[in-house]
Amino acid sequence: MYPTLYHALLDLTGLDWPVLKFLNSFGFFVALAFIGAYLTLVWELKRKEGLGLIKPTLQKVIVGAGAKPAELIMQGIVGFIVGWKGLYILLHTSEVTGDPPAFLLSGKGNLIGGIAVAALFVWLLWREKEKHRLKEPKEETITIHPAQQGGNITLTAALWGFIGAKLFHWLESPRDFMDLVVTGNVRDLVSGLTMYGGLIVAGFMVVRYFKKHGMAVLPSMDAAAPGLMLAYGIGRLGCQVAGDGDWGIANTAPKPGWIPQWLWSYDYPNNVNAVLGPHRGGYSGVPITDGTCFEGYCTHLVPGVFPTPLYEVIMCLALFGALWWLRKRLLIPGMLFAVYLIMNGVERFLIEKIRVNELFLGSWTQAEVISLLLIFLGVGSMLWLRKHNNNGIETTDGTGHAAE
Repeated sequence: MYPTLYHALLDLTGLDWPVLKFLNSFGFFVALAFIGAYLTLVWELKRKEGLGLIKPTLQKVIVGAGAKPAELIMQGIVGFIVGWKGLYILLHTSEVTGDPPAFLLSGKGNLIGGIAVAALFVWLLWREKEKHRLKEPKEETITIHPAQQGGNITLTAALWGFIGAKLFHWLESPRDFMDLVVTGNVRDLVSGLTMYGGLIVAGFMVVRYFKKHGMAVLPSMDAAAPGLMLAYGIGRLGCQVAGDGDWGIANTAPKPGWIPQWLWSYDYPNNVNAVLGPHRGGYSGVPITDGTCFEGYCTHLVPGVFPTPLYEVIMCLALFGALWWLRKRLLIPGMLFAVYLIMNGVERFLIEKIRVNELFLGSWTQAEVISLLLIFLGVGSMLWLRKHNNNGIETTDGTGHAAE
């Protein structure tokens, strides 16, 4: 496993670049997941605008105005943080790469670097605004196409997804919240996330964004559905690469001859959590005595466990392909998103059977309860949409088939 990009580069190429310890492997794949979701969303928003399902909106803007004090202040704050932390990293590389998360969340930094970069950022913004400044600023009406909203939609989903994932994790594991309150360890804020919490909270906020910006809600939700499945699959690939604990229970059953060992039962060497000792999943974290050993992460699981993140990668990529194929064939607005809910629920409900999670309701985990609710919601939505659909199709090319 590769806890950071530093470990991946070191193992694969032999290059020793300590600064890459700041780039967590899971975080890298999360970034790729959002890029994938953004690209598929933009493609679909363009297509649906062409079909007339989502209309452009008009927005009034002030042209030719100089930089506002609030803009300069925010730019200065960003610059200060970059310079404050960045210069300290350059001057104390060996110190900060020992525990990058602890440094980033600490009060350590270089004041001179912060002030210098803040001043540079403020000046650059002021100069850019001055280039386009008019003697008398004027109001203009511009057209905002749906695809131009893709970046803001993705950022909205990212922010509220993290908040929701953290809140639902605390609901599932309240002792982690109590540990944060007692210890005050801010590192606990970025560990322990629940995917469904992120999906639910981000979903509500993105729908709110659609309504606020005049975007037809059901077609917009359909546009987002394939990318959501793709993003989840890429994110799970990050879980597999980092070995972040989202694996399954111990698998000691005899391996079928046609399945490779790493796909049947895997020991997650050098996992990012450096698991030690017995676990209720039926395995123990044991120090590595033979093979590659990364300092601070030198453990593996005995016996091996079901590599459930890898199973989810395979399933989610297949389901993404199915949604991508269906997007031009399910013609009732909202229907594709309903199918996504069913697919998502079934996939997660099945994988929970071989994963280890906190029990939430009797013998049920939180993910099992939510996945069942998503399946019921998806089925109910499909029935409601079929009953209340007026025209039965999005648009046609004159032959009765959906326009491309």
